[in-house]
Amino acid sequence: MKNIKNSIGLIIMLSIFVGCSDVIEFDPHDEYAVTEIDYLQTASDYQTMAVSCYTPSQWLNGIMVIGDIASDNSVAGGENASDVLTLQNIDDYDYQLLANNSTLEDLWKSAYEGVNRTNYLLKYKDVNLLGNTVSFDGKEALFGEVLFLRAYYYFNLTRMFGDVVLFTDRKLGIADFGGFERAPQADVYAQIETDLLDAIEVLSPTATQKGRITKYAAQALLGKVYLYQEKFDLAAPMLENVVNGPFSLVSNFDDIFLLEGENGPESVYEIQYSNGSPYYNWGGQTRGQGNYAVQQCGVRGINGSADMPYNSGWSTNLPTQDLAAAYEEGDQRKDATCFDVAAYAANNPSLNVTYQVAPYKNTDLYNKKYLPRKGQTSGQIELNYENNQRIIRYADVLLMAAEANLRGSSGSAAKAQTYLDLVRDRAFGDVDHRVPATVQAIWDERRLELGMEGDRFFDLVRTGQASSVLGSGYSTATKGLFPIPQREIDISGLSQNEGY
Repeated sequence: MKNIKNSIGLIIMLSIFVGCSDVIEFDPHDEYAVTEIDYLQTASDYQTMAVSCYTPSQWLNGIMVIGDIASDNSVAGGENASDVLTLQNIDDYDYQLLANNSTLEDLWKSAYEGVNRTNYLLKYKDVNLLGNTVSFDGKEALFGEVLFLRAYYYFNLTRMFGDVVLFTDRKLGIADFGGFERAPQADVYAQIETDLLDAIEVLSPTATQKGRITKYAAQALLGKVYLYQEKFDLAAPMLENVVNGPFSLVSNFDDIFLLEGENGPESVYEIQYSNGSPYYNWGGQTRGQGNYAVQQCGVRGINGSADMPYNSGWSTNLPTQDLAAAYEEGDQRKDATCFDVAAYAANNPSLNVTYQVAPYKNTDLYNKKYLPRKGQTSGQIELNYENNQRIIRYADVLLMAAEANLRGSSGSAAKAQTYLDLVRDRAFGDVDHRVPATVQAIWDERRLELGMEGDRFFDLVRTGQASSVLGSGYSTATKGLFPIPQREIDISGLSQNEGY
C-alpha cells in the first residue's frame, strides 16, 4: 500500500441504485463496470475505502484559517474589501451575511461528507452487502481509524455550529432530506466520546504508515473534547497518556513547520497533503490533494535570487501586530509565527528580495508557519502545496494537560507547572523565563504557542474570554457559534443559531 500521504487523495465513487418494480431485470453492470455490491469483497477494498474516509479531512483546512481570522490573531487581508469576501465577513463580524457564507457552507458539507463515508464503512464492518465476513490482519485497528475520523468530523461540526444533525447508522440518501433535526450538542459530544473510546481500545500506539491515526492521537483528541466540555478530571488523565508517550519537543520551533519537519517527534496528529498527482480544478479548489490554505498566506509578488526560498501568495490571513507584541523578547516563536517581510529583505540583501505590500488590511506580517515555498507544489501551483496541517502537537497536549490539572478537582498543580515550564523552556532556550502556572498564564501561553494554527477563536469561546478580548464587534448573542448555512435551512428545515 502506498504511503497514506500520497494515497489519501483517492475518492471512492460508489453508485447507489434504487429498486423499481418496473425495471426488475435491470442489471447495474449494464452501465457500470463496478457497482456497490461488487465492493468490500477483499481486505484491499476495506483498506482503500478507509483511506477515502481520510480525504474530507483535507478539505477542512479552512477551519484553521477561520480560527485565527475570527480572533485577535489575524485579519483577512487580501487585495481589497471584496477579495475572499467570505473571510472578510468573518473578520468583520458581519452577522447579516454569515448565514450565506460559502466558506462556512463548504466546511459544513465537507465534514458531513466525512461523516457519510465513515458511516458507510462502519455499517459493513462485520458483513458486506452480500452478507459475507471479510477477515484480515489489522481490521480492528483500521476501523479504529475510521471511528477517530467520524469523531473528528463531528467535533469540528459541533464546535463551529453547536447543535448539529447527528446520525451514525447509515450514509444519507435522497429520501432523508427534509427530515433532519439538530441534536443537542451534549448528544453530539457523547457520540464523539463513544467513538474515541472505542477507537482507543483497538488502535496501535505506533502508525503502520506515516500519517495514520494512532492510539495517542485518539487520546489527545478525546482529552481536547473533554476540555471543551469542562470535564477536567477526565481530560487530565487522558491527556497524560500522551504526555507520557514517545513524543518530545523539537528544539528549534521553526523546524516543526518545514516539509522535513512533518510527522516529527512533536506530531500527535496532522492531516497529510501531497502533490504527486497535479490538480488543476479551480472549480473545486478545496477538493484537491494539496493544502489550499498555504497559498492564501503568501507574500504578494515576492521575488528574488534563486536562493530566495518563498513563492508568492495572496496576502490573506495576516497576523496582527497585537499577536506579535504578545511575544516577549527572546521568544523564538515570534519570528517562526509572524513573518516580517521587510525585515527579511533588509537582513538578506544578497537575496535581492522584492515584494508588494499587502493591499488591504496590511499588518506588515505574514503567517510564517505556512508560507508557500518553492519546490513544494505542482500542477496549478496555488492548489497543490504539500504542507501538512498540524492539528495536535505535543506542546498543545502539554498545555491542555496543564489546564486540566489546574481546573479539575483532583489535578496536580505541580504537573501543571512542569508542563508549562517545558513549553516555555523550549520557546526561550533557557529556564529563566518560567512563570507561575495559573489558568490565565496557560491560556496566554496557548496563544503564543499555537498562534496561526487555528485554535485561538475556539479557545476564547470555550474559556469565556471572547467578549472581553474581541470587543464590541463580537456579538455575545451568537454564543461563539457560526450560523447554520442558510441553504441547509432552506432544504432541510433546520433551525438557525441565535444571533443570526
